Amino acid sequence: MLSNQRIQELELVMEFEKVEECFKEVSSWIENVGRKRLKEMVNLDDSLEMLLQTQKQFREFDLVASEYCRRGQEALKRMDRWEDFSSVDVHSYRVKLQSYRDQLEEFCTQLDENRHRICETVRLYEFFDKVRQGTCCMEEGVKS
Repeated sequence: MLSNQRIQELELVMEFEKVEECFKEVSSWIENVGRKRLKEMVNLDDSLEMLLQTQKQFREFDLVASEYCRRGQEALKRMDRWEDFSSVDVHSYRVKLQSYRDQLEEFCTQLDENRHRICETVRLYEFFDKVRQGTCCMEEGVKS
């Protein structure tokens, strides 16, 4: 039984190395590209036209970012069976895995929040633009 457990742990370590290679790529993109782009989109412009341009740029970024999130989540999912192992030899790998999971979850959450914030801001600006146009039309009608 002990031998079988040891073999399973070695198989998991080999699997972890494959997953880690994938996740290092995802992690590197998150740190070097993803977080920087999210920070750039914190301050939204004051005009509807500029806001729509920002939304377009965000959508392009969001497609790429979502793909990295998906790849990272798939890689982490392959390691779910690690939860059953509690040996000391596997502990350091589990710690690394958890740090990858935390990083990915944080980035994906920030991506979702920015997506929602930009969408809601655009909707609000479009609403105010319609109200402004309606008010202008009413004022012209009253003047006539």
